[in-house]
Amino acid sequence: MDEKKDFSHRLRQAMTDAGYTPSPSVLEHEFNLRWYGRSISNQAAWSWLNSKAIPTQDKVQLLAEWLNIEPEVLRFGSAVRQSVQARRQRWDEGIGYLERETFDAFLQLPAPQRKLIREVILTFAQVHGPGAPEASAAAPALGKYQKS
Repeated sequence: MDEKKDFSHRLRQAMTDAGYTPSPSVLEHEFNLRWYGRSISNQAAWSWLNSKAIPTQDKVQLLAEWLNIEPEVLRFGSAVRQSVQARRQRWDEGIGYLERETFDAFLQLPAPQRKLIREVILTFAQVHGPGAPEASAAAPALGKYQKS
């Protein structure tokens, strides 16, 4: 995956979708109208449009606002956004009241106790999770909680 190439493609498409010609001079002019920092050069705009550079995040945010596209979609593409949304949905659907209450209590513990609890949970997950037969070597560490 070539990030610069992908970003350039998304920037060109966003400019076209917004009714602008994806050219360095148009990009330079429109960007500099909205940017309160040091103006970008035509060469910088050309680099963004021709897979040579990716602007800094503050500039990506301004481009996204101007082109009416989400900054994360402009910078990383819609696949990343969909992945984050799917993960968030899985988290929201899979967590009930009791788990949330447990997480809240966990977050109130001091750091050393959180570390210990995390290690216990990860050990249980290793023993009882996918591929448990390969992880049975970790079972002795659980003492009386050993898988039976």
